[in-house]
Amino acid sequence: MRADSRPVFVCVHGGSSNARAWGPLQNELALLGYRSHAVDLPGHGDLADTPAAYYRQPQDVTALAAAPSALRGVTLEDNVRHVVDTLRRLAASGPIVLVGNSLGGLTISAVANAAPELLERVVYLSALCLGDPAMLTGTWDGVDNNLLNAAVARITVPGVRDPGVVRLNWRAAHADPDLFAVLKAAIMADSTDHQFRLLLDSMDPDETYSVMEPGALVRAGTWGRVPHTYIRLSADQSLPLAVQDHMIRAADALTPHNPFDVHTLAASHIGYFSRPRIFAELLTSLV
Repeated sequence: MRADSRPVFVCVHGGSSNARAWGPLQNELALLGYRSHAVDLPGHGDLADTPAAYYRQPQDVTALAAAPSALRGVTLEDNVRHVVDTLRRLAASGPIVLVGNSLGGLTISAVANAAPELLERVVYLSALCLGDPAMLTGTWDGVDNNLLNAAVARITVPGVRDPGVVRLNWRAAHADPDLFAVLKAAIMADSTDHQFRLLLDSMDPDETYSVMEPGALVRAGTWGRVPHTYIRLSADQSLPLAVQDHMIRAADALTPHNPFDVHTLAASHIGYFSRPRIFAELLTSLV
């Protein structure tokens, strides 16, 4: 028997991130009387063997490039297995609302395909949702109209040896005021400088984009059975509003009987870190 009729929010982070990014939002959810759990996907977070060279000051970029990655060989299937196991362990605690941001949208889509019976709702916070196979290979209108691509190019570590792994030196921004400003504008412009420093220090260096694969496509017969919400972030400079809307339309065309429940917040890509209260109030209003 479930212990509580209130939902448990399970949060899945985006690229180069981990469970720590959800801390401010979890605090706000707790103040509203709701439980939550933030997932560290495989190769991320406190249990990952992040390269020591990433933390040393001054940084040795050559050593950082040479260090092996905790994400070597990690696949979307590994992410799904880990999250589904978490959901099963939480199932007795109450209905589960699965929340994802950014790249984490691919994992929550695949989880909803794999185990729709475990979910009360799936929520995309300006997260990737692929409703059309062409999205895996085609060009998206508006996808290049963002500030993140150029900023990420400046912190990409060359010479990483693990196939498929992209290593980003987020901590380089502490020593470069211009880089700091560019990254902040792209990711969390609605934060203070102090808040953005905290976010930078929480970021993991490594990510694998192998999760951008057919298993991440939403399916009408599984994912389409689960109520799903898209929270558009109108001030998002990393995943522009036009791209968010394109994904909503594609998914709705796949499941016209169960379209997205759409809401909009005037917030940045990771606004849930800098302005968690408005996100907590919206999430709890959904249930």
